[in-house]
Amino acid sequence: MEEDNNERTPGQPDPSPEQSSDRPDGSKQPDPTGTPPPSVIPPAGILAGADAEKAAMVEQAKSRVAAVKESLSAKAPADAPSVTSAPKAPVKKKEQGFKPVDAANHPLVKSLIEQFNGAVIESVEFIGQLSVRIDGPRIVEVCDFLKRHPQTPFNYLSDLTCVHLPDRTESPFEIVYNLYSIAANERVRLNVATTEAGPESVTGVWPAANWMEREVYDLFGVSFRNHPDLRRLLLPPDWEGHPLRKDVSLEFVENEWTRKHLPEMTEVEGEQLEQRRAYGLEILSVPQERMMREIFQGGKEVMPKDK
Repeated sequence: MEEDNNERTPGQPDPSPEQSSDRPDGSKQPDPTGTPPPSVIPPAGILAGADAEKAAMVEQAKSRVAAVKESLSAKAPADAPSVTSAPKAPVKKKEQGFKPVDAANHPLVKSLIEQFNGAVIESVEFIGQLSVRIDGPRIVEVCDFLKRHPQTPFNYLSDLTCVHLPDRTESPFEIVYNLYSIAANERVRLNVATTEAGPESVTGVWPAANWMEREVYDLFGVSFRNHPDLRRLLLPPDWEGHPLRKDVSLEFVENEWTRKHLPEMTEVEGEQLEQRRAYGLEILSVPQERMMREIFQGGKEVMPKDK
């Protein structure tokens, strides 16, 4: 019968003394590095060397994970809020901003209502700005009254513009009059809903309205009755369309006017122009674009070489 090589004789030292750190009471001291003790390593006949130690460490890790899961599942019912606990405070809604308010009690609006029965359709105030909607046929007499108002004479027409509202079929245009009182440092806005026929001109009240109404006529196509010289202000007289209307394309479109007044371009020049527009280098001003075309047609150099 062969002798077992793993059997130790009396007095023979432990082959792994670093793993047998026994306490005085005879118990095994745990290894702080996490290495399993020799007692859990299988004999050499089953697994040998590092493989046995690795398998033991895996088993220890699995047991620790199982213990953590068990502890978490045990604490979950205790940590769950009870049914009788106090309800949470409601979430505070976001503060809403300013809203227009009715301005029927405003002193200026009251004076307009007393002076012109039915002329004031609506009046609102928003962040200190008073807006009054006026019946279109009575806009001239209302403006004349505000210009001569005893407390707040609005003797300065700071702006006259227009808004296009295509969804409002009955009156798709809104003429806006911004008035300012120099003496009282007060402002008021008058709104008039109208069609392309437009309201009556207020140039008799404020002469400065002449060019403002011409600008509205040019860019929106709204006329003003009794205007002394109603014609285009910015675009050529034979230009077709009104560019500030909502139904006008934002892209450059060749129309009858450009084909009639601008020189013809060759295929190469047309491609160069399209490339400039594609990179945002288009020249929207008519005189500059005409100058560029004349330079190309004359065979001149856009940027002469230094000599």
